[in-house]
Amino acid sequence: MIVVADTSPLNYLIRSGYVWILPELFGRVIVPKAVLAEMQHPRAPEEVQAFSNSPPPWLECVEAGRIATGLDPSLGEGEREAISLALDTHADALLLDDLAGRREAQSRQIAARGTVAVLLQASLRGHLYFPTAFDQLRQLGFRASRALQEELFDTYSKSQIG
Repeated sequence: MIVVADTSPLNYLIRSGYVWILPELFGRVIVPKAVLAEMQHPRAPEEVQAFSNSPPPWLECVEAGRIATGLDPSLGEGEREAISLALDTHADALLLDDLAGRREAQSRQIAARGTVAVLLQASLRGHLYFPTAFDQLRQLGFRASRALQEELFDTYSKSQIG
């Protein structure tokens, strides 16, 4: 499975202590150089900088190559490179939180998943308790629409009934 990640999901998973779930779910995760640079920025959280300065073996940083044409100009460099890399590698999934970025990815038939969806997937596989993980994200300033929260908690609740 090929999975490409943007900065935001990595940032939140590192800060919440759940980054270990990525190799459990996906094996290997690919990031473009712009994402690693964003994680190493002096204003990035200290734990994110430390992680990116010594990434684990399952995180592979690669050159994005050609940037896809026609991408939304409001997207950041990391998002543009992540979408382009996902297209170039025919990625099975792109981890991306930004709504405009997710729409752009989905318009190009890239399966975009956000941080919360990754945590829900991990919970459904028995790796963690979703309500606690979601609460930790919110404490870090993560925002999700009421509709998204209801959808994810509905999926989680249905999985607990079976």
